Amino acid sequence: MGMSRRTEEKIAETAPRGITPDVTCQFFSGEEWRQETVAVPSEMPLTIFINGLETVTVLCTPTKLTQLVLGFLYSEGIINATSDVATLRVCEDEPIADVKLTKTDFVLPPRRTLTSGCGSGVSFKAPGKRNDSDLKVTPEEILALMKQLFRQQELFQLGGGIHCSALCDRQQILVLAEDIGRHNTLDKIMGECLLRKLPTEDGILLTTGRISSEMLLKAARMQTPIVVSRGSPTERAIALGKELGITVIGYARGNRLSVFSVEERLLNLHKAK
Repeated sequence: MGMSRRTEEKIAETAPRGITPDVTCQFFSGEEWRQETVAVPSEMPLTIFINGLETVTVLCTPTKLTQLVLGFLYSEGIINATSDVATLRVCEDEPIADVKLTKTDFVLPPRRTLTSGCGSGVSFKAPGKRNDSDLKVTPEEILALMKQLFRQQELFQLGGGIHCSALCDRQQILVLAEDIGRHNTLDKIMGECLLRKLPTEDGILLTTGRISSEMLLKAARMQTPIVVSRGSPTERAIALGKELGITVIGYARGNRLSVFSVEERLLNLHKAK
């Protein structure tokens, strides 16, 4: 059964940024076709200029764009703090982000890698630093945090097709971001933490998307020792987890999860043979 007109009008009136509420489609069910109006994720290409140089174009959900840019610059090793940025202007009409760094000798990194994330992101492959955090968690804490994540996916619940990630402590979500790109969610979280001066060290990263190598490198840059997904990690992500000292947890849903690296951070873990 399709939505009533009253429900459609309510969604259109209350739809947050990042959702396009009034898209018409032809819906088929059983033997019947009908016209419906649905909400879908919004998408925009954001081109980032650094010191006047066109650096990268990111396909993203048009929310928390300043945080996205700051987080991207930090994740790629271009900045280490907000004090490295003299000015940052985001113009959604064009749409561009114009960044002026305090240092004037910025040179565009020569090597770009297309990532596996939604929206074909770009990474300059900033090297990762090994994480020696003493953080310990229980499986029950991880699963409780994942349930919190699912309850707070506002854009996904309205339009679907949106990834969600969060930075947490052992009890609660501290920062949450949604985007069509998995990697963008981590950049938005990092950018917000820079703006709010929230430490990311010894935090737990949750995500609804798969854990790929670029996600692990971003986590390494953030110095978060645990990365959790309801989906699967890739083979390279698991290898990086072992190399960088990051606990990689996949298939975290319901009352189960799988630990693929640095399992010592899980309390009461008994290795099965």
